[in-house]
Amino acid sequence: MAKQKRKVSGVPEKPRKKLKKAAAAAEAPAAREGAQGPERAPEGGGVCSDPELTPEEKRVLERKLKKERRREERRRAAGAAPARPPRAQRSGAQLALDYLRGWARKQEDWRFQKTRQTWLLLHMYDGDQVPEEHFPALLAYLEGLRGRARELTLQKAEALMRELDQAGADTQDPPLRAKTQRVRQVLQLLS
Repeated sequence: MAKQKRKVSGVPEKPRKKLKKAAAAAEAPAAREGAQGPERAPEGGGVCSDPELTPEEKRVLERKLKKERRREERRRAAGAAPARPPRAQRSGAQLALDYLRGWARKQEDWRFQKTRQTWLLLHMYDGDQVPEEHFPALLAYLEGLRGRARELTLQKAEALMRELDQAGADTQDPPLRAKTQRVRQVLQLLS
């Protein structure tokens, strides 16, 4: 493939870059002042009157200056615009329960979300996190569980059941009894 030759001008590359930077630096304050009033840059654009720059270099500089003016106008306009109130962040629990409700209703826009499933599997025994009215839907969801997630859930339920048996599930602690009942239901479903 043949190399393309660059257009050679009378000014070497490094000095030309310095000229561009100097012209841009000199034009930037003038452009900012000119953008505030009804008058823009002087005739010829200020930069364009420089005899050392090629027409292409002049166009590039004009574009940069125009872009800078737009940014400055946007900053001023953004400062005058009223601030938007921040949106309320929904908790992981609420998102996971909405995910479960969507699955139970067989909504068409429902999609599998690993993080929601993980949250449900981690908190399914806690009656505060997953209320009693959502637990039957969660059991139905667990029925469709496949692969490694099913195996791990079963192993964790068995380990938790052993732990609860050793701790003495006969105690009259209602939250502990509710948790034991949930673990038994999960084991019965997955075994």
